[in-house]
Amino acid sequence: MVTATNAYNKRMDGRNFDELREIEAKVGVVKSADGSAMFKIGDTIAIAAVRGPRDLYPRFMQNPKGGILRCSYNMMSFSVDERIRPGPSRRSREITLVTENALMPAVDLSEFPNSVVDVFIEIVQADAGTRCAGICAASLALADAGIPMRDLVCAVSVGKVGGKILVDLNKYEEDYEDGSSDMPVAFLPRRNEISLLQLDGGMKKEEILNALELAKKSCVEILEVQRNALMGKYKNG
Repeated sequence: MVTATNAYNKRMDGRNFDELREIEAKVGVVKSADGSAMFKIGDTIAIAAVRGPRDLYPRFMQNPKGGILRCSYNMMSFSVDERIRPGPSRRSREITLVTENALMPAVDLSEFPNSVVDVFIEIVQADAGTRCAGICAASLALADAGIPMRDLVCAVSVGKVGGKILVDLNKYEEDYEDGSSDMPVAFLPRRNEISLLQLDGGMKKEEILNALELAKKSCVEILEVQRNALMGKYKNG
């Protein structure tokens, strides 16, 4: 039970509980890719590159009714203070899967039978919220590649720290010594659909509902940044 002595009454970085860190987004950052994007939130930076649609091999994996979305999530070894061992880990494989599931409702690959669209996500700097930053970058990269999309996907982490519900946890808040709960959420704003909802820690039903409303509100802000990034590229030719 949280007491007055360990309640989290003020965020260490000075933000309000419902305030996102500073966000920056840019598309077309990987010239050799069919589409690409950089998404930065606070000190977390994700870069996504899209290749395809292209023929899928081996042939037994092909779907004659439409294309397949295939994601790869990786944290670069220098992205955190402690060096990460190169190569896939159980955590990266888990985040790869949830990223695919978060993006699939937004893409329409029915026009590309027997093909694959590959999305490569690299976390080049990490300060919490890496899977959400990766999803935001991947959504932008897919749009930049011209993949038919029903909606952009916005993602943000909400949670409970010291008894307070807040948005966009940083690393200090994730590791808060008196306990924290982290809930990554991916949202399709125009369709009003949630495509990712995970919870690490404990929260009551009312707290989860409050956190979801905070996530939806924040995703509208993220959507505006994503749209501006896309319009900025094509406005400038």
